[in-house]
Amino acid sequence: MSSKLIDAFLDALWLERGASVHTLDAYRRDLMHWQRHLSQHDMSLLAPDSQTYQMLIEERRDNGYQARSDARLTSSLRRFYRWALVTGQIERDPLADIVAPRARAGLPGTLEEEEVERLLGAPDVTTSLGLRDRAMLEVLYSCGLRVSELVGLRVDSINLRQGVVRVLGKGDAERLVPMGEPAIEWLERYLREARGDLMNDITRAPLFPGRGDGFMMRQTFWYRIKHHATRAGIDAPLSPHTLRHAFATHLLNHGANLRVLQELLGHRDLSTTQIYTRVAQARLEAIHAKHHPRG
Repeated sequence: MSSKLIDAFLDALWLERGASVHTLDAYRRDLMHWQRHLSQHDMSLLAPDSQTYQMLIEERRDNGYQARSDARLTSSLRRFYRWALVTGQIERDPLADIVAPRARAGLPGTLEEEEVERLLGAPDVTTSLGLRDRAMLEVLYSCGLRVSELVGLRVDSINLRQGVVRVLGKGDAERLVPMGEPAIEWLERYLREARGDLMNDITRAPLFPGRGDGFMMRQTFWYRIKHHATRAGIDAPLSPHTLRHAFATHLLNHGANLRVLQELLGHRDLSTTQIYTRVAQARLEAIHAKHHPRG
């Protein structure tokens, strides 16, 4: 019964809000985690209490979960019970009175411009794989894409003459992002010299193919990024979004408008974009502390 309820909720999210597969997977993990906790206390998914919720949060803290993760879990539960209330599954929200954990958004990890140049130059472009990786890194940094957006690009997603890429982002929201000249040049070279070598059937859709002419998996490209970072001698902690964060931070450092950056990144809410102003401020403070005689 509980699993069917969760499936029905996820179907509603997909139909009404166009939630992506990754978003739906995150909701499912949170709700299944909550369901397992409730079953240990002989409670059903539709009849929990705030004390059981608090017990779960305390257990998670003991197990090393961060407040940010707890806040996301709480958001998932609240949305589920709002849906259950609206659809008549319950008569009142059982978690209406809970005090959610507050998570302060951390500063995303990024790279200095010199480090980005080293990373972009790391692939061996005398090989087809190296050319593919160089083109992918250039597009990723030039356009500030999410890795999932990058690996999902189709051949018809790019217009080299106009220098733009059509991106399908979260919630199937589409946006056009301009590419810089280096990205265009490396894409042209990759398409001319390498893509045909990497595919059995060049009429297939993926711009950057993985195995079997299909779309590359996010994890595969993440391993490629780490490989090239090692070759470039970059010791900074990396995440799949590091080049996206670098794109945003470097644009702000060079005077970009926050609203324009929001459009380029595909953020629905400006507050999501504003975290990069903190990154830029933190960088300025670090430079001041390091170089100013009274810093």
